[in-house]
Amino acid sequence: MQIPFNKPYFTGNELKYIEDLFNSVQNGENGSHLSGDGKYTHKAQEFMETKFGAKKALLTTSGTSALELASHALDFKPGDEVIVPSYTFSSTVNAILLAGAKPIFADIQEDTLNIDPEDIRRKLTPKTKAIYPVHYAGVSCDMKQIMEIAAENDLKVVEDAAQGVNAKYKDKYLGTIGDFGCYSFHETKNYVCGEGGALLINTDDQAMAERVEIIREKGTDRSKFFRGEVDKYTWVDLGSSYLPSDILAAFLYAQLEKLDEIQEKRMKVWNAYYDAFKPFEDEGKIRLPIIHDYTKHNAHMFYILFEDNETRNNFMNELKKKGINSVFHYIPLHSAPFGLKLGNNEGDLPVTEDISKKLLRLPLYAGMNDEELEYLLTCLMEKLKKL
Repeated sequence: MQIPFNKPYFTGNELKYIEDLFNSVQNGENGSHLSGDGKYTHKAQEFMETKFGAKKALLTTSGTSALELASHALDFKPGDEVIVPSYTFSSTVNAILLAGAKPIFADIQEDTLNIDPEDIRRKLTPKTKAIYPVHYAGVSCDMKQIMEIAAENDLKVVEDAAQGVNAKYKDKYLGTIGDFGCYSFHETKNYVCGEGGALLINTDDQAMAERVEIIREKGTDRSKFFRGEVDKYTWVDLGSSYLPSDILAAFLYAQLEKLDEIQEKRMKVWNAYYDAFKPFEDEGKIRLPIIHDYTKHNAHMFYILFEDNETRNNFMNELKKKGINSVFHYIPLHSAPFGLKLGNNEGDLPVTEDISKKLLRLPLYAGMNDEELEYLLTCLMEKLKKL
């Protein structure tokens, strides 16, 4: 049997809504068009604002573009520093660099694999302007400590919640706690539209929130025009095109409607893994994800931590022989080729470097059937017994 690492889940309404959009455009329905900010864009944004409690949600072309949009809105100056984990995707740090700031890498916690608040404190300087916590595997960072650090030092917080859609820190959804929250709807995420994202605006700074809209609309005040706040729109600032097609928004809306159903299906697989592998953790052969009481995760990912790099790689190769596609994750950015060019060094972040060598991600997708899950559990436990 062949088991892919990921398989997008379809609710059944994706093509129905796309067809409805085409018909609406063909019939000249007011507000219907294939380009960005059409009727399904507004439906998806309103859904997120209502469900997650965000002040404003704006669809973007990707999680990457949501991060870039937030970063440009913060108006960094040369020399400004942003504290960010190295154990993340390049998009998080590229957004900081493209906005003109300098990333300062902090280590992660051994338990959650999220940015370590204590190391954030150690990395603070008078040049620090923001913190970019990344909610790894849909498990919340310690947002109480991070927000306290931000308040004490007058820092902005941009949550990279690309993996954290529909997950919570205590009673608040990830992405709604910092000044901005960034979501991804890439094919590999829990809720998908192929390529897409969203920026959640939570700041009380109205001028900053308005600037986000302007940057997103190619530097124009077009959004104000459509709300009737100006009689014509024009070029008022730097900007780019961050609006996804309404075709993608129609696909996404079908996914959002089944938000909790999709999460329940993913949780079934996650819990099956955890229950099956707990005895091996008790024996000291592996370590499983640690979920603290303050977080409600979204089953974005299930990983195993092995004793060392060699054991991890051998295990991955053995699974490949069984048709099971398991994968490791990030090469720490501070020790990647471009990270080294920026002046970072291998050995700077010992926990990050150690974790990255030992972590293995297992197949997890909402459409996994009982036969696939049983095959996975049988093969995995057979291999774990031999460790």
